[in-house]
Amino acid sequence: MNLYLRSFRFPSADEEVLIIQKRMRENAGALGYIDNIYPCCIFPEKELFELEFSPITLLYGGNGSGKSTVLNLIAAKLGLIRSAPFNSSEAFDLYADACEFSMGEDDEGNTYRVPNGSRIITSDDVFDYMLAVRENNEGIREDIELAKREHYLLKSGRIPVKLNSMADYDDLRRKVLACSKTVSRRKFIRKTVGTEMKLRSNGETALDYFDSKLKPDALYCLDEPENSMSPKLQLELVDMIEQAARYLGCQFIIATHSPFLLAMRGAKAYDLDSVPAAPKNWWELENSRVYYEFFKKHRRLFEEG
Repeated sequence: MNLYLRSFRFPSADEEVLIIQKRMRENAGALGYIDNIYPCCIFPEKELFELEFSPITLLYGGNGSGKSTVLNLIAAKLGLIRSAPFNSSEAFDLYADACEFSMGEDDEGNTYRVPNGSRIITSDDVFDYMLAVRENNEGIREDIELAKREHYLLKSGRIPVKLNSMADYDDLRRKVLACSKTVSRRKFIRKTVGTEMKLRSNGETALDYFDSKLKPDALYCLDEPENSMSPKLQLELVDMIEQAARYLGCQFIIATHSPFLLAMRGAKAYDLDSVPAAPKNWWELENSRVYYEFFKKHRRLFEEG
């Protein structure tokens, strides 16, 4: 199993002061100011100064615990591919510059570089994909009605087509296609308009998205990938991630609330709600305990049922 990113170090409280002072000077010299010091004052308060990674590393914590901030800093520092914008600030770039990291080594002792195709994927990326699929399908449905009309007019000769220049080639091609005895109206529409993408539930579409994006031999930062997925689909995602880490040379750093993801085999889970923030067993984390206590309370119903 590959370990591309071995560790990531955050600035100390004293280093954060220097970052803030530098940004203040850049803003207005001796009379400098700063409106937003984020991400300063998050990690020193948690006594979190360095993360050491495994092939699958999980970041657990409530809203505001810093999970997404960690992923965004790693993505910025390592130059990972990203699509969705993220919360930034006047101090963010300086803070990211002050972070440090070390890379792992391959079997021959050579230090890894950040693999091509490594990326951060957020829930916004997944939701944007779902929206794009729906908009694409709506556009295709509108084009289909136009194509039906065009097929009739071309086949009946009511739209004359002449090849006076290469600019007319596409119109002629559509005319030939419409008049072909071997091309039905349905095939004409499919060739000229395209077909709708199969639209499934939000959770199934999200799972399809990850299946299409996770390529071999890459580093992935995933921000709450379980969003919109049922427990059953979350378990399918777990299997997908475990297989990619074990057999496809992928490394994952994942921010999550899901007990199903927290229980991944061999994963290292950091509890960002604790002080100091440190690795814990998945069954010790609050969300896992809440699930356990709930089902334990209703255990009789399961046993009797």
